Amino acid sequence: MLNSNPLLRRFAKFLCLATLGLIFLGGLVKSTESGLSVPDWPTTYGHFMFSFPLDQMVGGIKYEHSHRMAASLVGLLTLIFFILIYRSKQPTWIKRLSLWTVVLVILQGILGGLTVRFFLPVGLSLLHGVLAQTFFLFTIFLAYGLSVERQKRMQSTENFDAKFIRFVVILTGMVFIQLILGNWMRHTESGLAIPDFPTMGGRLWPSMDSAMLERINAWRFDHNLLPVKMGQVHVHLMHRVWALLILLKLLYINRVAFARLIHNPLIIKTLFVLNLAVAGQITLGIATVLMEKEVITTTLHVALGAVVLGLCLLLLLRSSPASYQKYKTLMAKK
Repeated sequence: MLNSNPLLRRFAKFLCLATLGLIFLGGLVKSTESGLSVPDWPTTYGHFMFSFPLDQMVGGIKYEHSHRMAASLVGLLTLIFFILIYRSKQPTWIKRLSLWTVVLVILQGILGGLTVRFFLPVGLSLLHGVLAQTFFLFTIFLAYGLSVERQKRMQSTENFDAKFIRFVVILTGMVFIQLILGNWMRHTESGLAIPDFPTMGGRLWPSMDSAMLERINAWRFDHNLLPVKMGQVHVHLMHRVWALLILLKLLYINRVAFARLIHNPLIIKTLFVLNLAVAGQITLGIATVLMEKEVITTTLHVALGAVVLGLCLLLLLRSSPASYQKYKTLMAKK
């Protein structure tokens, strides 16, 4: 088989896991507010990154510097992976996709440096977080393109449901938007702009008036937090409402899958794991608010969000034809 190289397959899976670990570390940097613990870039307090003394990695420095070293490692792995792919007999689209991963990881590194140089501006920080999720999707796409599963599917006859595929495309887009909203919320310090749950500003549905803002800021004052503005409340509310819409969409997709694709174990199993991940993500989101943004809980919420996005892409890949030409033909018929 064309994609039977076990080294490439294992390398691709390892790159996915390494990227997820990097997203966790990036979330940890923000959760601990360590983004400027190392104020220079690309050096670390004047040292070459990998020569920085380990005994000086204390406080926020250990989070920020660990994140930088892990990012450099992922960048190196991405470059090595591209070289291996380029020298192999993989199809052109896989080689091009691996090249794009190199471009993305370089851009991500530059953006990370610029966020430090410009003292963590919201726009750059938001773009840095979104690009990390995009890079993660590329690694999953590459890993699936090289997988034995895809090769077997290409050699078999399958029936596809175009309606289900469209629903999964929409769900994946919704989750991606939710991660943008989550990044926006974190980098505008809106994580506790609505500090209560299941109520919001003291009511089941927020009144969004000055009285509500006063109640919220009174709570924040009692907890030694700076006051928020109504704009921050809006950002937080959008994140909650969009999460509810994602849950409703996922429930509808479950209904469609069990009605029309119950005999496809690959899709049903993937959907089951996705259901568990979304349930865990909602639980962590609630816990993040109730535990007042406890560091590990908040960071796990960020990382599991990436897992949910990755599972949505995997569900899309498994429910779609294994080749692009078959996919275009299917969608043209519908």
